[in-house]
Amino acid sequence: MRFRTVSGDEGLINGSTEKKLGWKTRIGHELARYFITSAYLFVFFGAFTMYRRLLLAEYKIIYLHYGFALFKALVLAKVIMIGDILGLGRRLQDKPLIFTTLYKTFLFTILVGIFNALEYLVEGALHGEGLDLAKGITELWANADEVLARSLVVIFTFIPFFAFRELGRVLGERKIRDLFFRRRTTAGIDLSDNKED
Repeated sequence: MRFRTVSGDEGLINGSTEKKLGWKTRIGHELARYFITSAYLFVFFGAFTMYRRLLLAEYKIIYLHYGFALFKALVLAKVIMIGDILGLGRRLQDKPLIFTTLYKTFLFTILVGIFNALEYLVEGALHGEGLDLAKGITELWANADEVLARSLVVIFTFIPFFAFRELGRVLGERKIRDLFFRRRTTAGIDLSDNKED
């Protein structure tokens, strides 16, 4: 028996079950991260959809696009996972965390913009207008203020998200989890030396 790190968590693993437990643990860990990321994104995209629905209700316009918010959250969570696998931002790992946080925020905000453009195209197709790219771009340009508002929401959604992920990368996910969900005395974490005089 020996200690070994599996996906950022320490565990006691037998040599014969090391490989089997390793990939099972890794898959479980990645699925958990995927669902947590999806839930986080859906909360923000769903809140923005709710806000838009409430604004449009003032003008007696029905807007129930929670399906788009869920679909976008699921797809973007997958894109973020793929970005992690491809090592997006890896060259900035030695720089202060603000650089990797802002780089990933900018990169994935652009991806959300692309998904918003696709949403307009799909919405037009569902309303019988077909997948007319020129019409979709015209519609997108006509709603530039809404696109800007969505982009701002996405930026302020991604900044804390990637900041916590980068902190987890540097400090370890377990330490971040313990800081948030366990008492510091029971978690064995002492932050007293970090206090300023």
